[in-house]
Amino acid sequence: MRTDEIDLVMFGPEHIDGAVSLSQQAQWPHRREDWQMMLALSDGTVVLDANGRVVGTILLTRFGQDCAAINMVIVDEAMRGHGLGRKLMERAFAFAGGRPLRLFATAEGLPLYRKLGFAECGTIRQHQGEVRLVATSRGVVFATADEIAAIKRLDRDAFGADRGALIDRLASAGKFAVVRRDGVVTGYAALRAFGRGEVIGPIVATSADEAKTLIAFFAASRTGAFLRIDTDSDSGLADWLEKIGLQHVGGGIAMSNHAPKKPDHTQVRTFALASQALG
Repeated sequence: MRTDEIDLVMFGPEHIDGAVSLSQQAQWPHRREDWQMMLALSDGTVVLDANGRVVGTILLTRFGQDCAAINMVIVDEAMRGHGLGRKLMERAFAFAGGRPLRLFATAEGLPLYRKLGFAECGTIRQHQGEVRLVATSRGVVFATADEIAAIKRLDRDAFGADRGALIDRLASAGKFAVVRRDGVVTGYAALRAFGRGEVIGPIVATSADEAKTLIAFFAASRTGAFLRIDTDSDSGLADWLEKIGLQHVGGGIAMSNHAPKKPDHTQVRTFALASQALG
C-alpha cells in the first residue's frame, strides 16, 4: 500500500476496536477496557488505510506541566518501513507542547527513538504468571477515599511529576493498599484488571521490603490467579517475584529526551510501574 493512501487523524473512541486488533497483531495483551483507559488519559493519532482500517497508533499522556509519556506506538506489520513511525512521533511531539518526554522502547524501536533525541535511562523487567501461595502481609490495609490525596503526593515525590489524573482513574478502576506509620501514608500499591488477569502497580515505597509487603497483601488472596508486575532492573524484587510465581518474561528500555527531573524527596521511590505505557 502506498503511503499516499493513508490518513492520520485524531484518535477517537470509534478507533478503539481497530486499536485492539492492532495490539493483538503485535501480541500485546491489551483489552478494549485497557485501551479505553489509556485514551481517557491521553491524546493520540491513528493511521487509517484506504478502507478506514486502523494501521497505526500513538498516544501522548501529559503529567501536568512536568512531562509527558509517549505510548501505544504500533504500526501494522504490512505498513512498516514507510516512515509511519516517525510521522506518528511528530504528532506526539506536537501534542506535548514542549514538555520533556519519556517512553519505554522495544529493541525494534530503539533506532528511531535515538534519531529523535531520546537516550536510554534504565531497563524494565516484566514479571507475570500464576501466583503461588503467599503469606498475608501485616501492616498493609486498603486505602480509604480520604487517603487518595496522600497517595497523589507520595506518587509525585517518587515519580517526579503530577500523575493525579492517573491516580483518580486507578481509584475508580481498581483498589489501593497503603502502609501507614503514625497515621501517615508512607507507601502504596494499586491493583486493577489488565490483559490476561490483573496488574499490581504503581508501587511506591520506602524500601524493597515494604514493596514486597504491599505486593503480598494483594497476592495472598490470589493464589493461582494471573498477575503481572513491571519493575525496574535495580528494584531488588526480581528474585522474590520469581519465588512467588511471577517469572521474568521480557521487558523494555526506559528512554527520555531530557535529563529526568529528580524528585524533591528521596525517602520513597517507585518499585513498580502503572504500566510500561505510563511509567
